[in-house]
Amino acid sequence: MKNIAFIINPISGAKETQNAKKKLPKLIMQTLDMEQWLPNIVFTEYAGHATELAYQYARMGFDAVVAVGGDGTINEVARGLKDTKTALGIIPMGSGNGFARHLNISIRPQKALEMLNHSEPIAVDYGLANGKLFVSTCGTGFDAVVADNFAGSNKRGFMTYLQNTLKVAWSYHPQTYHIVGDGLDVTHKAFLITFANANQWGYEALIAPKASLQDGKMDIMLMSSHAILGSASLALRLFTGSIDNSYFMDTLRAKEVTLEREEKAPFHIDGDPVEMEKDIHIKIVPDGLRVLVEKRF
Repeated sequence: MKNIAFIINPISGAKETQNAKKKLPKLIMQTLDMEQWLPNIVFTEYAGHATELAYQYARMGFDAVVAVGGDGTINEVARGLKDTKTALGIIPMGSGNGFARHLNISIRPQKALEMLNHSEPIAVDYGLANGKLFVSTCGTGFDAVVADNFAGSNKRGFMTYLQNTLKVAWSYHPQTYHIVGDGLDVTHKAFLITFANANQWGYEALIAPKASLQDGKMDIMLMSSHAILGSASLALRLFTGSIDNSYFMDTLRAKEVTLEREEKAPFHIDGDPVEMEKDIHIKIVPDGLRVLVEKRF
């Protein structure tokens, strides 16, 4: 018997998803292989609670802790599990669910639960931006402004995200950035810069199609300040996994860099806006997190 904890964020995702989470404990008990797993189920009560709970479960020697929510919930749980032997499991019930999609974890809760019954832990990288952990992406520019607006919206879901994107698109003014470190010394006026450990923001929007969770590096995606001119083709490429081939996109790869900005501006970590200093040191920590994925036979 292996000990497994489920940390459920009751407020992530759209209203329909929030309602579904109320029924999740029953679904867990019906679906989980009780000859293999001994479950503990808890709902979070405040921001940061998932990190506290995950840290406690890891100290208690639990085999796995499952984040039930979106990328923000996964981020919180990962903070409590990083550099431990306790594996991160995922039941994706948020909005974009980018990290789960990268790992090919079903966004259908029952399918994701069934996968846990025949799963195995693998070691993956995580990133740090001025000491703040990210599992998927972090960045600044246009997407960070959209994330800031999205966080303040009363509604969730793809349509709300799209509406915020269109609202910001024509009024956003790019700034010039300097990236230095790991052999790089680049100055670029950019519409956005994404530092990608995983390949997408969420909703299958593949901002870094070739990013790997196991290569010890991040893909740094720089979108041209003239990107608005190619917005239609960029949108198509974003959802077909070819944005890295666009004229408006440059790709760099590095283990550790410093981003120097003209001024403080919105910054996001795994899609959530965060307060950040003007200059940001970003690095990848290789094999620092264990994650449950479908067993390879």
